[in-house]
Amino acid sequence: MMLGVVTGNLWATKKSAALVGQTFLTVRAGERVVVCADCVGAGTGETVLVATGGAARVAAGASIPVDAAVVGIVDLP
Repeated sequence: MMLGVVTGNLWATKKSAALVGQTFLTVRAGERVVVCADCVGAGTGETVLVATGGAARVAAGASIPVDAAVVGIVDLP
């Protein structure tokens, strides 16, 4: 799991049928920018928790082929 900041949205005009209806966000995590499935309705500028690998697939749904998913929005003090 990693922390990151949502930097924007990503649209794909052609994609796997399993991804139809899935929202994607770009998230800056350290020096990396990661494309994540959005499971919680996060918005640009929010600090989020990102799950990767098998944990991302569990969060997004077993039949959705993703490698990273936003699974939480962090409330910073």
